[in-house]
Amino acid sequence: MPHIHFGEDLKKARIIIELRCIEHTFDIFDTKQNAKIDESDKLNDNIDMSANITNKSQLLQLIELPAILVNANYEIEATNGAYHQAFGSIDLSEQPKCFAVSHGYDKPCDQSGEDCPMQSCRDRGEKTRVLHIHHTPRGKEHVDVEMTPLFDDSGEISHFIEVLRPVSVGTEERGHQIAGKHPRFLDILSSVSRVAERDIAVLLLGDSGTGKEVIAQLLHQKSPRHNKPMVTLECSGLTETLFESELFGHTKGAFTGANFERQGLASTADGGTLFLDEVGDIPLNLQVKLLRLIETGTYRPLGSSDTRRTDFRLICATHHNLWERVQEGLFRLDLYYRINVFPIRMPSLDERKTDIPLIADAILEGFDKRRRYHLTESAKQKLQSTDWPGNIRELRNFLLRASVLAEGNLIPPALIDSLLQQRAQETGIGVASDTSQVVHSQLTLKQLEKAYFKSLMDRCGNDKSKAAKAAGISLRTLYRKLEEQ
Repeated sequence: MPHIHFGEDLKKARIIIELRCIEHTFDIFDTKQNAKIDESDKLNDNIDMSANITNKSQLLQLIELPAILVNANYEIEATNGAYHQAFGSIDLSEQPKCFAVSHGYDKPCDQSGEDCPMQSCRDRGEKTRVLHIHHTPRGKEHVDVEMTPLFDDSGEISHFIEVLRPVSVGTEERGHQIAGKHPRFLDILSSVSRVAERDIAVLLLGDSGTGKEVIAQLLHQKSPRHNKPMVTLECSGLTETLFESELFGHTKGAFTGANFERQGLASTADGGTLFLDEVGDIPLNLQVKLLRLIETGTYRPLGSSDTRRTDFRLICATHHNLWERVQEGLFRLDLYYRINVFPIRMPSLDERKTDIPLIADAILEGFDKRRRYHLTESAKQKLQSTDWPGNIRELRNFLLRASVLAEGNLIPPALIDSLLQQRAQETGIGVASDTSQVVHSQLTLKQLEKAYFKSLMDRCGNDKSKAAKAAGISLRTLYRKLEEQ
């Protein structure tokens, strides 16, 4: 990447800002004191620019997204209009520090337990990108931060341009926000922010209940196709005829019970997004038909000889290890490569336990707008110390039950304890507390083993190879243990 140079007082500096996705170069040349910048020159951050600019503010006004200019001492020296609209005005006379304005910290991000894009820029000498949680006029929000270093005539970094992309994680269908600040979760949002606007296939991987469908909705909402529908096909358990009928549609009389013509989801998704949930469960003999649809954008409704066209963005999800299914001969290799363009792995709740209180608050917020439910801090800690093999889906159902049984809008620790004990007695899944140890001490060895293997298979999404590896036993032994239960 070419360096970005600033001369003394930024005068007659030649600036090259390299950003992605634009196929041309936009040049502004000024032989006088100031570069002339028209509204038509305003472009988003995906652009190459060359310019003679004598004013810091003029540089930032070329960037359509919120942007700030920061010096090597973390002081914000300039902001653009988009930043004012998104985050409010800053009194630059007070020499505000970027970490104080964005996070409320009294020291840089890397000294406060977070990734610091400025430090990364210094270390690498090139543009870097991280996802942070920023303080905004609307409260705390996820923001995708891209930091570009600016070099002076001696080749030393003198300033940084920070471009901020607010990452909305609201989902209209769910009525509440996706929540979390664990690094694994922030990695997911960063991936979504990067790939959402690219019209390529995304494969969502992870255990059942981890939120794959919610992320698929978020990808669609942030894509250029968001004004068109996102349609979902649940692929698990469909017969050959039903799969083809759902995906491709059918003519009247195409099969017994086809009393009318039906439009398939491939047609409904035209211009929008097609989401194939549990794509790993599609029978092998049907996968070639899906492959043809993906490769050519053409299909034939059942009972018709007419070829029709469609254009959609493909998102797939599965709890299976697809590569293992390819090795077992259960999934086509060519289809695997077609759908696995940009994989995103969803972490289980066990991998992001510190997010459980935030997730619980977000779930409760979405239950009833007229009656806002709350958890005490003690109740949140009990939820955080509990294993949730069913992940977010199980936690949501648990909280829904708690909200029904709560006397008021405050869910007390005693109610959480009672429901966890009931859950342990029903499923054998305990909690990390003295109560669970008492419950487990009353179970027989066979009951404990049954509960263990049930929990193991739930955590591994019924993937036997993964479960055997997690248990440290052979696949053959696992099959024998499951048959004994």
